[in-house]
Amino acid sequence: MILEIKNLNKMYGKVQALNDFSYRFTEGVYGLLGPNGAGKSTLMNIIADNLKESSGEILFNEVNIKTLGSNFRKILGYMPQQQGLYHNMTLNRFLYYMASLKGMTKSEAEEQIDQILHLVNLEAHANKPLGSFSGGMKQRALIAQALLGNPKILLLDEPTAGLDPKERIRIRNLIAKISFEKIVILATHIVSDIEFIAKEVLFLNKGNLIDFGSPQVLCEKLSNMVYEIISAHDGVTDIAKDYRISNIFKDDKYAYIKVITTKPPFEYKYREAKPNLEDVYLYYFDEDVL
Repeated sequence: MILEIKNLNKMYGKVQALNDFSYRFTEGVYGLLGPNGAGKSTLMNIIADNLKESSGEILFNEVNIKTLGSNFRKILGYMPQQQGLYHNMTLNRFLYYMASLKGMTKSEAEEQIDQILHLVNLEAHANKPLGSFSGGMKQRALIAQALLGNPKILLLDEPTAGLDPKERIRIRNLIAKISFEKIVILATHIVSDIEFIAKEVLFLNKGNLIDFGSPQVLCEKLSNMVYEIISAHDGVTDIAKDYRISNIFKDDKYAYIKVITTKPPFEYKYREAKPNLEDVYLYYFDEDVL
């Protein structure tokens, strides 16, 4: 199963939202990482056929998705960034409505909805109006509708946006669970969402694919570039003037400042630190790190 994107471009007037984007996706979870305006949602919407590309093509198993038409949309599940929910509908009614839009029969919908509600842990809330749901429950409801029809390709646009840490972990674990035998593309600017579940991570900035690879390979690129400076508490301000800071931890005696630099900080007491994906994000996007 291969989803291949070739030389994809998208212009909004004079603004280029995607610039000659090419990539091959196979089964597994892929993270699209980048700041707001990087082109993540544009790419997702073009794959979902909600937007028309300016040029380029998308192939599924070597066939253009425009040729596949409705047959491609049947194998596609899409969770949009904005919560487009009908607040007066119960969850059950909403899922049956979405199933009908996907061309599913009532019996098919009935069988799948019971399974999906169990998977997203919303069985007890099936007959409650969506307007009464918490943010995390709404996100899970949107994932539930994306799973209708057992799609082979799943597009999740900012699935943990605005959620507290507990709900973010719940959604992340759910994504890992449902990713078996699917191509899952997850767009986010929250590094921890994909650091431990993504097969590969793609860094986008201003429509350009600037780097990609497994989290391990990406982190290895920062070998000998991440250090922890051990300083007095009042030394943090001066260090921030000269170095890109990834993290600060303080105990009663010292401040431990994790920095990214091409040269060791010889003027301070320091030790090498192990890079993580947040460090890689900071290396590429500097002040946009979260």
